[in-house]
Amino acid sequence: MSLQAKRILIVGGGSGIGCAVAQASIADGASVTIASTNLERTQAAAKELGAAASAARLDLTKESDVAAFFAKSDSFDHIVTTAGDWNGPRRGPLSDLDLDAARKTFDVRFWGALVLAKHGAKALSPNGSLTFTDGMIAHKPSRGSFVSTAMTGAIEHLTRALALELAPLRVNAVCPGLIHTQIWNSIPEEHRDARLAEMTKGQPIARVGTPAEVAEAYLYLMRAGYTTGQVLYVEGGSALKS
Repeated sequence: MSLQAKRILIVGGGSGIGCAVAQASIADGASVTIASTNLERTQAAAKELGAAASAARLDLTKESDVAAFFAKSDSFDHIVTTAGDWNGPRRGPLSDLDLDAARKTFDVRFWGALVLAKHGAKALSPNGSLTFTDGMIAHKPSRGSFVSTAMTGAIEHLTRALALELAPLRVNAVCPGLIHTQIWNSIPEEHRDARLAEMTKGQPIARVGTPAEVAEAYLYLMRAGYTTGQVLYVEGGSALKS
């Protein structure tokens, strides 16, 4: 199934995986609207993507913002969200947990996905789809990661439940492993390659993935009319790593 002439909303499409999904969708003939809270960055990304892309501001932490966005939008064939600002504590001992801060970890990736489904489902074409994003920390927790592990795991359960709730609309998720996006720029360049090599050592595919590689999973889930309630793992075999 082609994405030719399909209209796709990509929340978080201004950079990283979302931008790669936008590029691949346009290459397959779709037009895309990329949205995030940072309109300036999103507009710059849309300009780079060309005439088939437009930009919008959308804050998934504000339900009124999401409702207003869809009230004034045309319909979409597919909605993808890769948005996630990872607010709140990602790692730390349970004894030091700040619950108010921990709740923020859920704001964009989990609650944002749910509010996007609530209002976006009404704007989807009859054969449309929603695709969420979680992460391998759901399956490979480490000491101190209990909040982010719970949050990403919750997205997978939400995916399956909404596939029933919103049928015949399709709801799926992509679970990326280590992907080489701008988030890794926080590691000094002289140490970055060595750190990523250490993190992927022992994987069957012993390297980080690229945004373009993981984007193929989102395209599959948009095209695949007989696939719903599924989580597609793109993680170099890290789940097999001992």
